[in-house]
Amino acid sequence: MNTTQPAIQIEGVTRQFASKRALDNISLAVPRGVVFGLVGENGAGKTTLIKHILGLLRAQSGSVRVFGLDPVDQPAQVLSQIGYLSENRDLPGWMRIDELLRYTSAFYKTWDAQYAEDLRAQFGLQNSARVKNLSRGETARAGLLLALSHRPPLLVLDEPSSGLDPVVRRDILEAIIRTVAEEGRTVLFSSHLLEEVERVSDRLAMMHHGRLVLCGALEDVKHSYRRIVIRFDSPLTQPPALEGALSVTGAAHEWTIICNGLGNVTASASRLGGRIVSEHPPSLDEIFVAHASTK
Repeated sequence: MNTTQPAIQIEGVTRQFASKRALDNISLAVPRGVVFGLVGENGAGKTTLIKHILGLLRAQSGSVRVFGLDPVDQPAQVLSQIGYLSENRDLPGWMRIDELLRYTSAFYKTWDAQYAEDLRAQFGLQNSARVKNLSRGETARAGLLLALSHRPPLLVLDEPSSGLDPVVRRDILEAIIRTVAEEGRTVLFSSHLLEEVERVSDRLAMMHHGRLVLCGALEDVKHSYRRIVIRFDSPLTQPPALEGALSVTGAAHEWTIICNGLGNVTASASRLGGRIVSEHPPSLDEIFVAHASTK
């Protein structure tokens, strides 16, 4: 295996469902050994993109490679290297936890029984508990247990925290962090909860209406965007037209702007008689809302 090759390489992928374009010319690379956050509102195209990575959908145009392999043409080789946790967490309800582990282990040559037992104890799952009687949080932990126990080089988590309380969400995030820190695996973490992605991700891609609106190292993204407040001596009756502004909110004398770089916005504000009174890095949520408002 080429260790310099990205874990996931997506180039020019487009997907159309009837009149809806779910993916619009998506290109991105997920390096090895990072937590890669895939963010966007529900319906942005995140799950459709993940289905292409898992080989459940074939790209109508463009290409998808996982560790250099085509997930549609080489499903066994690709899926053996992926641990997957879906939002639905569809597990057989009639099975006990110990039965579920034995059943799943048969599909993976790399299954680590001792590691699985350690995780089961850590997650507080009883071997005798039936899946149908588990709480929502316990079901999420069971799904994560199955995804991790064969020590896959790539962990794909599709909305893993959906519907869970803060304590369970924290446990799942800590498991993700430990997986990457201790074993150097790659994690693709899809979520609409931007504060969680901001907490654990090294890199991120932001989707909106099937398009990729930004992609890069998290710290680079956060440092390149600014939230500024501009004050005008005379009140404005409508938002100022500022070159380079992604979003403009406010009223009368003071307006808050989210922008990628200050140069054009500062010059535009000056021409209109405004001055910057504060400047701070925006949150990931503010960056996303600003991008969404321009599309």
